[in-house]
Amino acid sequence: MRDDEKRETREAFDELVNMTPSALGDWLDTDASRAAGQHGDGGESTGHASGRHILDILRSKRSDLSDEDYQHMRKVVGYIRRHLAQRPSGDVRDSRWRHSLMNWGHDPLG
Repeated sequence: MRDDEKRETREAFDELVNMTPSALGDWLDTDASRAAGQHGDGGESTGHASGRHILDILRSKRSDLSDEDYQHMRKVVGYIRRHLAQRPSGDVRDSRWRHSLMNWGHDPLG
């Protein structure tokens, strides 16, 4: 990935991932977090696994990020943008929609 692509990816990621590492880590430890999202073969959901990777990225120095990390950041940006466009009507405070977004590091109420 070129340096300009990395910069653009990082800027979008920093704009959309609005949960602190501490808040995201606490969230990922909850039953609500583990229950949200698509589960394959009864294991961990895609979003929960993504949240763990996001935590690693947030806790890393920029210079230590790999191309794989930047690819994941692009995936996170795309997911959050698509999911935000599908906001349901009404109170979303305890909705699966919000919980799924929070697994990806974005709290729409934050």
